[in-house]
Amino acid sequence: MKVFISADIEGITTTTSFRECEYGHPDYPMHARQMTDEVLAAVEGARAAGADCFVVKDAHGTAMNIDPTRMPSGVKLLRNWGAHPYMMVEGVDESFDAAMFVGYHAAAGRPGNPMAHTLSSKHIHSITVNGEVASEFTLFGYACALEGVPSVFLSGDKTLCKDSADLHPKLVTCPVKESVGEMTINYSPEDTLKKIRELSEKALRQDLRDALPKLPKSFEVVVTFKKHYQAERAAWFPGVVIMSDHVVRYSSESFFEILRTTSWILS
Repeated sequence: MKVFISADIEGITTTTSFRECEYGHPDYPMHARQMTDEVLAAVEGARAAGADCFVVKDAHGTAMNIDPTRMPSGVKLLRNWGAHPYMMVEGVDESFDAAMFVGYHAAAGRPGNPMAHTLSSKHIHSITVNGEVASEFTLFGYACALEGVPSVFLSGDKTLCKDSADLHPKLVTCPVKESVGEMTINYSPEDTLKKIRELSEKALRQDLRDALPKLPKSFEVVVTFKKHYQAERAAWFPGVVIMSDHVVRYSSESFFEILRTTSWILS
């Protein structure tokens, strides 16, 4: 069994602020280790379910957070960024049996994590897909589905897990923290790693023949930017229509085209 894992850091159990997720902050190494640990826990659980081949995409910031020296045999680690519209799941293709998401976080415009954002905390106020608030998991779980790869496991904050539970038929969610305002309630790392192992194994022991979601026939994306000039710039991309000072819209029957447009207007 071949498994693709995409990992972020704002949704791991230890983080509370954007600052500590950045290289150079005195606490960053601790959180990077925890990110690595949570990925390894997912690998261990998946191995117990019979997986023997893994590709891990480091999908936060510089994409060089996970410790490559700790990756066990059978695991390939994708570091830094290419140029593909799949972005946080770049490298996924039809050869994978399942996709897993570790350390993901609530969407821009949603509570439940003081670091809630979608793709850009600096530029984007919110993104909706067909009228529903979209998280990074929404976008890249659908990207995996385009390749015929079911998303079966998601760990992150409690709000994201609740919001995402019905997006994929066989998705198993694993909350690792929650928040009230800017305060986070961080679960024990020991408990978190145990739970990730258990639930990732459970996710991959399922019958995955009907695990793919039925994607909509068409997609309409509305992006609300924080600054008016960001919307003006985005509207120069073909197919992007400016709706108001901060808001643009684009649509397509192809979700790949939606991702291509999204990656370009945010570059």
